[in-house]
Amino acid sequence: MEREFDMHKQPESEAFCPHYHRAVELIGRRWTGAILRAMLSGLERFSDIAAAIPGMSDRMLSERLKELEAEGIAKRIVIPETPIRIEYHLTEKGQSLGSVVEAVSDWAHRWASPEGDAEPDGRFGSRGEEGGE
Repeated sequence: MEREFDMHKQPESEAFCPHYHRAVELIGRRWTGAILRAMLSGLERFSDIAAAIPGMSDRMLSERLKELEAEGIAKRIVIPETPIRIEYHLTEKGQSLGSVVEAVSDWAHRWASPEGDAEPDGRFGSRGEEGGE
């Protein structure tokens, strides 16, 4: 039987988990979540991923893809045709992030307003709560 996780019931020594911290730092880097989401939706070519994420430079995409490759989350495939084609595929490790990205996406649709709709103090709006704050 799976036990439900409750942060408030964790002893102080278990409140910080280095594995969790490392994972959040990795997938929480600027643009990485958007890249993962695009790749999980089936995009494989650099130009297709770049086109799917407005506002991200090619240089940033290239940097993030190299990081994902170094972490074993994505792999770069060179297809020897003319012209040479390069694709990026998620590894098993990368595919396993699907449920994580989906959970964050569900949370975002419920609680996170688009950037332009942030509260004056920079916090997200109170969507999902009855009667606001």
